[in-house]
Amino acid sequence: MVAGAGTASEYRTAPQPDPSPWLPLTLPLMPSRTPSLVTFDAFGTLVRMDPPAPVLAGLLADAGYAVDDRVVEAALQQEIGHYRAHMHMGADAAGLAALRAQCGAVLARALGPGGPGPEEATETLVHSLHFHLYDDALPALDALADRGTRVAVVSNWDCALPHHLERLGVADRFVVIAASAAVGAAKPDPAIFLHAVRAAGVQPGDAVHVGDRRAEDLDGARAAGLRALLLDREGHGGGPEVIRSLAEVPGRTAA
Repeated sequence: MVAGAGTASEYRTAPQPDPSPWLPLTLPLMPSRTPSLVTFDAFGTLVRMDPPAPVLAGLLADAGYAVDDRVVEAALQQEIGHYRAHMHMGADAAGLAALRAQCGAVLARALGPGGPGPEEATETLVHSLHFHLYDDALPALDALADRGTRVAVVSNWDCALPHHLERLGVADRFVVIAASAAVGAAKPDPAIFLHAVRAAGVQPGDAVHVGDRRAEDLDGARAAGLRALLLDREGHGGGPEVIRSLAEVPGRTAA
C-alpha cells in the first residue's frame, strides 16, 4: 500500500512500461530558457522511505507476533504487487480506505496463521511507512523559490500524497500536487503532466520536469511537451539530461 495517509504508495509506484509510445522524435535534451514552472516526481526524487520490511517486522514483534523476517519480506512483496496493480482505486478517501483494506488482507494471508488478522495487518502496514525528504530537496526548492520559479509535484501515488507532503512540511510550496490516482492518469501518460501544467496556468514548453525514472519521468514529460531532467543519484547512466543531485536543478533550469 502507499504511504502518507496510508501505505506504501511511493514505495510501490506503478510498473514501468516499455519506452513510451508517445515520445516525440526530437525534443531538446536540456532547458533552453528559464522555466516558469518546475515539476518534481515525489518518491525517489523529493521523498524517500525507510525500508518498510524491517520496520514492519519490528512492529509485528512488538505486538507479539513471531513471524520470520523472510516471511515478512515475502508477504510485503505480495502486498506491494497488489497495491501497484490497484493504486488507481485510491482516487478519494473512500477508495483509499478500500485499497488499504485489500492490501491489509493480502498481507495477512501472506503472513499466515502466525500473523495478525486483516484489520490489524492494515493498521500495522500503514504505521510501517516512514517518509522523509531527501537532504537535497529543501535547498533546491529554496533556490527555485528565491528566483521566483514556481514548483509542482507530478507523481504516481494515491490521493494521500498531499497529506504526506504536508506532514513533511512542504505541501504549501507546490502550486499543484498531481497524484495519478486522483488525476486518473499515471506517468508516463502525458495526461498527468498536461493536467499539472494547465492547473498551474503555463504552457508545457515553459515547464521542466525532474524525476528519477527514465520511462515515467523523462520520456513521459517530453511526450507531453515539457523539458526534463533525469535524476540519477547512483551514477548508473549518463547524458546531457542526467543530474546527480537536486542541487543541480536551479542551475540546470536557468537560461
